[in-house]
Amino acid sequence: MARLVVISNRVADPRKPAAGGLAVALGESLQQTGGLWFGWSGTIVEDGPTGEGEMHRQQAGKVTLATLDLSREDHDAYYLGYSNKVLWPVFHNRLDLANFDAGFIGGYRRVNQLFARKLLPLLQPDDIIWVHDYHLIPLAAELRAMGCKQKIGFFLHIPLPPQIILAAIPQHEWLMRSLFAYDVVGFQAQQDVQHFDRYVSNEAHGESLGHDRFRAWGQTVRASAFPIGIDVDEFLALTHAKEARDMHETMKREYSQRRLLLGIDRLDYSKGIPQRARAFRELLARYPENHRSATLIQIASPTREDVDAYGDIRRELESLCGAINGDYGELDWMPVRYIHRTVARKRVPGLCRAAAVGLVTPLRDGMNLVAKEYVAAQDPADPGVLVLSRFAGAAEQLKEALLVNPYDTHGTAETIQQALHMPLEERRARHQKLLARIREQDVHWWRRTFLEALRDAPGVE
Repeated sequence: MARLVVISNRVADPRKPAAGGLAVALGESLQQTGGLWFGWSGTIVEDGPTGEGEMHRQQAGKVTLATLDLSREDHDAYYLGYSNKVLWPVFHNRLDLANFDAGFIGGYRRVNQLFARKLLPLLQPDDIIWVHDYHLIPLAAELRAMGCKQKIGFFLHIPLPPQIILAAIPQHEWLMRSLFAYDVVGFQAQQDVQHFDRYVSNEAHGESLGHDRFRAWGQTVRASAFPIGIDVDEFLALTHAKEARDMHETMKREYSQRRLLLGIDRLDYSKGIPQRARAFRELLARYPENHRSATLIQIASPTREDVDAYGDIRRELESLCGAINGDYGELDWMPVRYIHRTVARKRVPGLCRAAAVGLVTPLRDGMNLVAKEYVAAQDPADPGVLVLSRFAGAAEQLKEALLVNPYDTHGTAETIQQALHMPLEERRARHQKLLARIREQDVHWWRRTFLEALRDAPGVE
């Protein structure tokens, strides 16, 4: 069996549950093949004599973890700059937040070249290489330029925006051309494939060959949707473990007279949290029967707090939650419980199970696995209702959720009211179909189908 080589911005020990579902899923194939996982170490160092950081290697069972330190200059240009101030906002349709500083792209290209140069000596002739996410889009092109002939696949975990938005990126043609150095490119949703198709046709003057094959710039690539899933059985085991049961019982006891609405997000402008708070305020204004009855628990874990846009959204959200509690709260009832910290993963299933309504309403999201975790955590005999943004990639699969436009405050409030009053029989029917779908296309299905597509790819022409 060919060895699997995974490359991502950060590396995790797949044996550790805290590494998350993605690491565990990739870890299965890595362990089976004695694989290699390569990426940034997370360490920033002052420039050494060569201007390059140190390489580190360690074993995690049969898996080799190879990581590279980055200099401050490279980290700031590649990671903080181009990845998170250009690609992240643009790919989430926020051109207004993008910073097209000319120096960022040079650092981005330099680090991808560095990764390729350090990775190449570690490769074996029959390796299968799987590159992950927007930080490393040009990595295959850099490897090919150095003579790499192995099959290379790429998976984009965030959404691909429409052609007209992609075209706003300076040197967008170089970026998109880099994708054609891969054998297989995976997207989260069919809509992303459509956006890729439009870009190839209108900007690259290429063509669709059918069967998810595209040709441009003299190269051919397969680009398909491979929606990522969760490990349903692992999450169910967490749901029935002591920490989750204790959390569920605590929430039921503390809020025995309330109906809980739950949002769990990173504090990111793509997640639509202020819009969600406004919809909840609209719900209280239009339907007074929810006073002293409905409570929104909003967990917004810290992220990228050194970027100005994140400080702005934190201040906006804290102001909104304070205003809602000031306008509607009582001595024995606060409408919004806002928590700006990370909640332990072992407690999350208990929170989900206690919530009558799960609110997953991003303005744009590649997939959003919280939606799938909420479904998995529910009691099939008395399940809650998932309210899901139509702009999340998960909406293509989870059609039995109540889909909303998060920009429509009134419409979202109306849908939340519908969720709160949905009859038990309808809730059970919707949950049964949702659970069956997330089981069918779980994280193991995702890994298996992508790697099968990559192994079946024709290879370098």
